Amino acid sequence: MNILFTAEYDEALIEEVKQLGDVHIQGWAKGIGKLSEKELIPLVDNVEVIVTSYDDITKAIIDAAPKLELIFCTRATPVNVDVDYAQEKGIKVLFTPGRNSDSTAELTIGLMLSIARKIPFAYKQLKKGNYTASSNKGNRAKEGLKRDVVWGVGPQSPYVVFKGIELKGRTLGIIGYGSIGRRVAAIARGFGMRILVFDPYVSNVDVDTLITEKVGIEELLIESDFISVHLKVSKETENFINKSSFAKMKDSAYFINCSRAAVVDEEDLIEALRTKQIAGAGLDVFSTEPIPESHPFIQELDNVVITPHIAGATTDVLTNHTKMIIQELDRFKKEEPLLYEYKQ
Repeated sequence: MNILFTAEYDEALIEEVKQLGDVHIQGWAKGIGKLSEKELIPLVDNVEVIVTSYDDITKAIIDAAPKLELIFCTRATPVNVDVDYAQEKGIKVLFTPGRNSDSTAELTIGLMLSIARKIPFAYKQLKKGNYTASSNKGNRAKEGLKRDVVWGVGPQSPYVVFKGIELKGRTLGIIGYGSIGRRVAAIARGFGMRILVFDPYVSNVDVDTLITEKVGIEELLIESDFISVHLKVSKETENFINKSSFAKMKDSAYFINCSRAAVVDEEDLIEALRTKQIAGAGLDVFSTEPIPESHPFIQELDNVVITPHIAGATTDVLTNHTKMIIQELDRFKKEEPLLYEYKQ
């Protein structure tokens, strides 16, 4: 089995992949980056399997690979593969659902903590030299008192400026209760949060507990202190969160998005943050990526925490999808039913 392998991988597991076929490592797997159509075409003439993360597997690539039987895309959705044409040609398309669910869920909680406790803002001020002392003076206690370590008292002290809120006792609204949404809920329960869920494709039986409840979208927006979106992009979900949504939220609410920017009307979100219609946001995705340096999230707004689309960027994700690749290639070789075949 000839395998063109351009996806990231766990180096400790690559030998197991090589035991399943003749593996030709190229592109992103070698740190070269995403390969163009022109670069890929000469590489696929004799391959039966393509394992990729980000390369565009187009009609031209598929036509240039007469022996191709399997395309394995190490993503939650194979958006960079012409799935319709592949299936028309009898080529199976695999994907890796859940490979980065824990990673994304943990960053979601990280953004919640960051914006709720103003962690990045406090860090930034300390690195700029604010709230610091000119020398190491120590903290000597007055006679009869025990040593104290207060950074300052008054309206401009960090204890006041960076005063936040706890997650415990707050209500988290989760929009989309799939693999990631469920993991976010599991972690949030550990913080003592109440969970509201909106997902028309999940039954109450799969959601409702003493502290988790399936509700309508309006109730979720009105009651939640934190709202986290975990939706795939579709005609139904594009701009699902918009001006009307923000108008229903508490002015003390925080909005979190580690899914896709397209599910939110970004201009409406900017206006909601600008006018303090909501308290703040934690965002990992943007309508244009990389985000422009002049963007209001960078240049203007002081109530948003942003990260550069890194929710799935952990070494554990590579381990997860490498294990999934090994398992599926082994099943494919043995002509057993595949677990991760993508169906349109």
